[in-house]
Amino acid sequence: VAIRAADGDAQVWHPDVRFFDVYEGTEKIASFFLDPYSRPEDKRSGAWMDVCLGKSRALARPVPVAYMVCNGSPPTSDKPSLMTFNEVETLYHEVGHALQHMLTRVDDGDAAGINGVEWDAVELPSQFMENFLLHKPTLYSFAKHYDTGEPLPDDVFDKLKAAKTFQAGMMMVRQIAFGALDLDLHARYDPDVDPFDVQAKVFSKYLPMPPLPDDKFLAAFSHIFAGGYSSGYYSYKWAEVMSADAFAAFEEAGLDDADAVREVGQKFRDTVLALGGSEHPSVVYEKFRGRPPTVDALLRHNGLVGDVDDKAAAA
Repeated sequence: VAIRAADGDAQVWHPDVRFFDVYEGTEKIASFFLDPYSRPEDKRSGAWMDVCLGKSRALARPVPVAYMVCNGSPPTSDKPSLMTFNEVETLYHEVGHALQHMLTRVDDGDAAGINGVEWDAVELPSQFMENFLLHKPTLYSFAKHYDTGEPLPDDVFDKLKAAKTFQAGMMMVRQIAFGALDLDLHARYDPDVDPFDVQAKVFSKYLPMPPLPDDKFLAAFSHIFAGGYSSGYYSYKWAEVMSADAFAAFEEAGLDDADAVREVGQKFRDTVLALGGSEHPSVVYEKFRGRPPTVDALLRHNGLVGDVDDKAAAA
């Protein structure tokens, strides 16, 4: 797959917006708009990928088109855009969504790209892409001083890796508690039981410190009441399980072995990125990985279990 600038081939809504075409061999298979910079005066915050045109045989649309919108640091009069690590991570995340939309081989519009992909699997490609930023050769291919070309100092890279695992266990049990509370309320709702009692029960099970008697977190848990995550908050953590396990396939092949990475990447492209909602996500994933996802890679990436080499050294 190759990406080529195609500025001028499509009308854009701001001078900052770029337009690109995506090729597979000599065939143009997709296009996308990239609106990378913050404009607080007329652009909402956050970042998102959305469908401009979806692939559809019925509508005679063979080339899908995506929007990728971020709020990165804009260039100034004397400096280029100097993105923070979090901004780069956000860009990689949205690229993952866009790839699933653009590289689809399904031409039934309702199942092409991100369409028809269940809620708890749609974040797999996006979170998967984020993993590459802590692969040193990938990060160092562009993490250079804009003026001198000096690479990112090694101690800064070490700090970035350490930040990934700092209090990761606390964050994990927090997310598990939130997901369990959401499912308990929706799957086992009892009008005779105070929802705050359910909160206290669930949090006491999963959190290292039980909640205070006056804790009313549930009253502000807008995700599951007004944010579209009703009975689906668990999908945040499940997507992390899948994305970490998918990235582990590349680690097992050898991230520094270009041929092996290309082979695994082609398989990822032919399954997760190609099949959209045409098959159940678990079927698609097993076609890629050869088995269901496991939590092992997520625990390892979060520093909660050691690498195989670490265990051998400890023995």
